[in-house]
Amino acid sequence: MADVADDDRELVQQARQGDFAAFEALVSKYERRLFSLAMRIVRHQQDAEEVVQQTFLSVIEHLDGFREESTFHTWLTRIATNHALALLRKRSNRNAVEFRDDQGNESYADVPHPQYIAQWHESPEQLAHRREVQELLQSALDELDEKYRLVFLLRDVEGLSTSEAAEVLEITEANVKVRLLRARLMLRERLTRALGDETTRMTPSHDHGESESDA
Repeated sequence: MADVADDDRELVQQARQGDFAAFEALVSKYERRLFSLAMRIVRHQQDAEEVVQQTFLSVIEHLDGFREESTFHTWLTRIATNHALALLRKRSNRNAVEFRDDQGNESYADVPHPQYIAQWHESPEQLAHRREVQELLQSALDELDEKYRLVFLLRDVEGLSTSEAAEVLEITEANVKVRLLRARLMLRERLTRALGDETTRMTPSHDHGESESDA
């Protein structure tokens, strides 16, 4: 990761000095990744393409103001996420897509207990390669509340750290951890209902046994 950050820093410095080839290198490096993130948030190709375009226009406009207090990738992801959410607000005619902190830290006590516990017919590794399972996961992800879906996308799909996801979403690290746990549990519940072996179903013990990494 350090090498990637160093490479980005050098390209950013060159782009600031008017080296358009350096900027094109940054676009080439992150364009597909940003499009993938945008598609998962806005769910429409044309809208995702607009998000990517607006993101890089914002980068051109604000590159001189990038203070490098975070990595370029984190900064870029934050811009893309904000553009995607703005597009969702515009599309739904809502004043806001709720995901920021509003009532302080969320509590692990509010995390729902699993209601359907069973062994899966196949291992997660085997299932992950099946198209129907990927479609099921996407469908389950689409049904999550926005604030849980965004945390899951940034942490488990984009690979951001807890602190980076907190920075992008402008919420506390504690809330990132709680929301990620809720998202994982809700997704696992949905997948277990579809993929679990009914003969191995167990009665919930109301003990999560879950822990969240600070990574």
